[in-house]
Amino acid sequence: MTDQAAPFGVYLHVPFCATRCGYCDFNTYTAGELGSSASTGSYLDAIVRELEMGAAKMQAEGTLRPAETVFVGGGTPSLLGAEGLTTLLDGVRNSFGLTTDAEVTTESNPESTSPEFFDGIREAGFNRVSLGMQSVAPHVLKTLDRTHTPGRPVAAAKEATAAGFEHVNLDLIYGTPGESMGDLEDSLEAVLSAGVDHVSAYSLIVEDGTAMARKVRRGELPMPDDDDLADRYELIDSFLRSDGMAWYEVSNWSRPGGECLHNLIYWRDGDWWGAGPGAHSHLAGERFYNVKHPARFAATVSAGDLPIAGSETLDDTDRHVERIMLRLRLAEGVPVEMFTEEELSKARRQERVGTVTVGRRVRLTDAGRLLADAIVLDLLG
Repeated sequence: MTDQAAPFGVYLHVPFCATRCGYCDFNTYTAGELGSSASTGSYLDAIVRELEMGAAKMQAEGTLRPAETVFVGGGTPSLLGAEGLTTLLDGVRNSFGLTTDAEVTTESNPESTSPEFFDGIREAGFNRVSLGMQSVAPHVLKTLDRTHTPGRPVAAAKEATAAGFEHVNLDLIYGTPGESMGDLEDSLEAVLSAGVDHVSAYSLIVEDGTAMARKVRRGELPMPDDDDLADRYELIDSFLRSDGMAWYEVSNWSRPGGECLHNLIYWRDGDWWGAGPGAHSHLAGERFYNVKHPARFAATVSAGDLPIAGSETLDDTDRHVERIMLRLRLAEGVPVEMFTEEELSKARRQERVGTVTVGRRVRLTDAGRLLADAIVLDLLG
């Protein structure tokens, strides 16, 4: 049975994008790729129905409780407009319910937002916005196949603030082929000028099967260099710290109180229901995931079935590995009692080389943040 004390959130996946970015391997589709097989109308009807069935399932199991967080991701949720996003949030509110202080976030592409859009979703109950910025350098955006103009993300962030959003995030991608350190500095200066309270910064990962991976394989683009990425990470950290932000997860910085509570549910082994095509859920150690294609998703739900494509139950070993792996990425670290004696011995060895500190919790040092994945492998190996 689900632990009623575990935090609970709802994730809603929007599978639509105006164009496909060359580096992206998410479960997303352009209008041309979908043709007449799926529409935003059939998607909205299906996901609201899935939420109703998901809440009914948890109600029958005695585990239903209101969502503490809602996160609409994708894809490009802002393509649904304020009306479509309102439909999604009302679907959560009418099925699972919301706590009185729930964090409600939507991702948005700056080009598909406007002052009216932000006013509309704020009125609907959204209180946090995450905007894809990536870079302000036009040639970097071109390499990433991003369609927004360099200045639009900052303008959108300011429009969101003017609409009453206290929590606004900007996403950066660093290490794109052709990006200079000067380009990255310009992007960071733009972030600081936006006055946001949260920044996510991710190194470019060349995923198999993407257009970018094919260009790298053909020699048209170089593979990002690990040492160069480390230099860029340190630059980002320095800029954001100078503006009063602190890292709370390896790739995320915020002002006090600006942390993304929904993502913290993931990192702290909480529970969430993932609705929409390809969405993943986790309830008390059981993982399940939905069918990927929007047309099949809608057809399955229309037939009265939950669109679950597969599931797995994590055993104690799996859960232990995940807890260490995810929580060590947090600035708060991992309580020492979560480690085995052997793992704690390895952590003390890591402490001697300056990558972690060991007290009541095991925490990454600044040097350790650059090696987080390798440290986890060492501790759990």
